[in-house]
Amino acid sequence: MEKNKKKCVMRYFLHDIVWGIASLFGYLWFRPKRCYINDSARKKIKGGALLISNHVGYYDPVYIMISLNYRRHHFVATKELFSTKFKRFLFEKVFLCISIDRENVGTGTIKKIVELLKDNEVVTMFPEGHINVENNNIEAFKSGAVLMALKSGRPIIPIYIHKRKNIFKRLVMVVGEPLYISLANTQLSAMDYINEMTKRLYKKEKELENYYNNIINRR
Repeated sequence: MEKNKKKCVMRYFLHDIVWGIASLFGYLWFRPKRCYINDSARKKIKGGALLISNHVGYYDPVYIMISLNYRRHHFVATKELFSTKFKRFLFEKVFLCISIDRENVGTGTIKKIVELLKDNEVVTMFPEGHINVENNNIEAFKSGAVLMALKSGRPIIPIYIHKRKNIFKRLVMVVGEPLYISLANTQLSAMDYINEMTKRLYKKEKELENYYNNIINRR
């Protein structure tokens, strides 16, 4: 047990040092405000969990790390970010990113993410598949998140990020309640169930957006 703890400390040493310094500036700049859709969502994330979020900009991973700073976060990122040795080192070792081919997700990537979740790590994905520049509507989700949650047995936690209009506005993030994925709860085929739960996740994300627009934004 003690040996595993030492390995964990060494594995994340560089990340923890860099993030410990950068987070101080992040708090001052973004002034994050974390909101919850209900009491179930308010519980701290313990053990492995797969976070999903809308994708409004390049700084979304920073938003999430600042707002949920009591856990380390691994982020699934497009392979284009790992194009050089320096970038690979930066994104893998410092930002704990996992490279993924959006057009052809390999079994190795899925296995790595599932292993992290089973090791009680937090992994974050953006199931829209790309940055939604317009930020008018959350686009349809891809099904990879549901598949990974199903294989790992860990819950999915939806998050909604509201893009700041200017630097004088606070960063606001709405956290939803955990959603557990299991074939034991359905009579559908595995593929139909995955597709159905992907649609349900999208609806959950829209609920978070509506919660922000109808309640948080009016306060």
